[in-house]
Amino acid sequence: MIGLIQRVATASVSVDEVTTGAIGAGILVLVGVERADDEANATRLLQRVLGYRIFADSAGRMNLSLTETGGGLLVVPQFTLAADTSKGMRPGFSRAAAPGEGKRLYDFFVEQARKTHPVVEQGVFGASMQVSLVNDGPVTFRLQV
Repeated sequence: MIGLIQRVATASVSVDEVTTGAIGAGILVLVGVERADDEANATRLLQRVLGYRIFADSAGRMNLSLTETGGGLLVVPQFTLAADTSKGMRPGFSRAAAPGEGKRLYDFFVEQARKTHPVVEQGVFGASMQVSLVNDGPVTFRLQV
């Protein structure tokens, strides 16, 4: 499973001009599900997203996690993260999970996030979404489990 995390001042996601999720300061995570992924991968990725130390401490160093700051978590599905871009001029998606399995694991990720973090918002799996954000830093990391 792949998570592209971005530390944000604000972020939101909309479908057909209707906002489906919005947060203030926190993390926007774009989630890609690959064929071999399972619940253990989703659980481990969530642990890393919530525990990754990308927020400033009192000394200005990236030493605090989202769990410690209590900021928002906006989870957006993005199957293109699983693309094979190693050759040619068009991405291949053979590594991406089938849509049904991708949705199941995305929903599992969001469900587990809601059980462990106070502010969780989400996008809509399979929808054409518009994501808006103010990247704070900018700070962006690719996590893979």
